Amino acid sequence: MTADAAESKDPELARLEVAERHLPSLTGRYDHILEQPDAATALWRAAASDVQRGNLDDRPLYWARLKLLRRMQGQSASALEAAERCSRGFSLTFPNGDKHERKVLITGFDPFQLNGEIGQSNPSGVAALALENTMIKGARIRAAILPVRFADFDAGIVEDLLTQPFTSGVALALTISMGRDQFDLERFPGRRRSAESLDNRDLAGGGTPSKPVPPPALDGPEFLENSLPTTAMTTAGGRWPVRDNRHVRSLERGEVIAESLSDLRNDTAVAGSSGGFLSNEIAYRSLRLQQRLGVRFPLGHVHTPKLVGHDAAVEGEMVAQIRAMIEAALNSKRQP
Repeated sequence: MTADAAESKDPELARLEVAERHLPSLTGRYDHILEQPDAATALWRAAASDVQRGNLDDRPLYWARLKLLRRMQGQSASALEAAERCSRGFSLTFPNGDKHERKVLITGFDPFQLNGEIGQSNPSGVAALALENTMIKGARIRAAILPVRFADFDAGIVEDLLTQPFTSGVALALTISMGRDQFDLERFPGRRRSAESLDNRDLAGGGTPSKPVPPPALDGPEFLENSLPTTAMTTAGGRWPVRDNRHVRSLERGEVIAESLSDLRNDTAVAGSSGGFLSNEIAYRSLRLQQRLGVRFPLGHVHTPKLVGHDAAVEGEMVAQIRAMIEAALNSKRQP
């Protein structure tokens, strides 16, 4: 398949051409790395180092990954998948050296809504890169960035990524995405897709607010509850309020503010506290995986404030507040 043909079939690759015209400094920032033998792993390491040195921007990694995949068109599906995984930080192993180090896992997402704003950043991706392999309160953080694509979630990307680290003695895990006007700790993720927003391949999830649908082969109750030390995290301080968000939507009752999971036992999920898109889905899938594995540690989803475009100073403040929430969580015994 030619590069032009591949781009015509994949909206992400087609969008790359637009970005190359309008954002050459972003799309070309890591061009020198694409020439390296293990370019995918080198991209992840370079982007994390770049952000940690002060270039608070997740977009160069996103566009460089697409450039790499465009170069690899014609190679095997397994080679393309390996490049995706390595460039996303999916090797979530922790060093064996210091047995006293606690383990913290965080995930972010790619930029999305790019049809409306080609220069869109995602603060959750910036946070993942900023905190990757850093230390907070004697805990080592490992991070990864997920694609905004329904097909990857249908194929089990969340479970494949998280199963090994979840069974390695994690002290805390946060899935993070961009959300509303403040920080939200999403109390009750729902099982179903209902958002009509398109993913980065311009595909919908199949559900609507009137007809929410469960993802393929995802079993479980309609709602689950996070296990975060919410009181400590909501009072950690920072520029934005942090809300313990208990708002959900059900087919039977519409908007509900649930006091407990039992309040929702007879409801069919339309939207969890984290909505009806992929941010809600990773929140639900990670909690459901934890249940199936039979492991216990604080786990939940954090929505950052929404950002239009990119603002390094604002995203730096968001990262600092996420760091403060992680520190507060590590210092706390769980409080409801």
